[in-house]
Amino acid sequence: MVQHRVLPPLNAVRAFEAAARLESFKQAALELNVTHGAISQQVRLLEDRLGPPGLFRRSTRRVTLTPAGRALFEDIGPALDRIAGAVQRHRATRGDVPAAVLRVNALATFSMRWLLPRLKRFRDEHPDIEVRLTTSNEPIDALPEAFDVVIRGGPDAFLGFTSRLFLAERRLPVCSPTLIAKLPLDDVSDLAQHTLLNVSSMPRLWHDWLVHAGQPRITPAETLTFDHFFLSIQAALDGLGVAMGPTALIGDDVAAGRLVAPFPDVSLPARSYFAYVPDGSQGGSPTALFCDWLEREGQHSAAPAASAP
Repeated sequence: MVQHRVLPPLNAVRAFEAAARLESFKQAALELNVTHGAISQQVRLLEDRLGPPGLFRRSTRRVTLTPAGRALFEDIGPALDRIAGAVQRHRATRGDVPAAVLRVNALATFSMRWLLPRLKRFRDEHPDIEVRLTTSNEPIDALPEAFDVVIRGGPDAFLGFTSRLFLAERRLPVCSPTLIAKLPLDDVSDLAQHTLLNVSSMPRLWHDWLVHAGQPRITPAETLTFDHFFLSIQAALDGLGVAMGPTALIGDDVAAGRLVAPFPDVSLPARSYFAYVPDGSQGGSPTALFCDWLEREGQHSAAPAASAP
């Protein structure tokens, strides 16, 4: 016998999820196209239904989740995504319902090393959404055509766009395990025995890291310079030297053992990755579903913490 499900009102759940994700009743109201009072009322209804402790700490400018609210949010968000995906898959089985097209513009290296390896998961969740990916490094206000989602560094502000942070980034040295087996990197001073791999667009990156590591006067055995991060990372994978790796772009390689981070506790800050979407994008739209998915993937992307073997 199937047990009867005890569920809270769906509107209250949606209001709570939006307010928790956006940390704002006002922004949740805008996303769901209701009033601020309606969000507050629905959240209060859910809190009354669940009983103490409450789900939010309320202040004048923002709301923050209590531990109980955080635990509920971490369960409810994916559940709502599954419901939305099930509805879309059902609609996709109807021959008269075309696939929604989502136009995404992203940085080329980021697309190759982070977005594309994960994109199949989004397609599996939302088979009725066709993602059309274009890569470029142009500023948002210089793009020749309109896109539903533009992925760039940030935080930046662009008129007519809302930004959503989904992936933080730092920079630190990485190299192949084969190289480090031949020339150990037990101390920062050991870099003097190695070839350092540079990127021409950031010529001071190694210098800044060495200063941060307290060894500004180290002179490497050799240097090689490339015009793109993905080339320097590939050179590191091939054992040509030690590269300064953006954590978002080398995290998968470190996790798989293809690269090692000999000094994981010494890193430089970098611009984070943001999804910029045109103002007025609605909750539940392909744009919102893609941005929600980016945030979940970003949360699961662990910063490299593996030191050399």
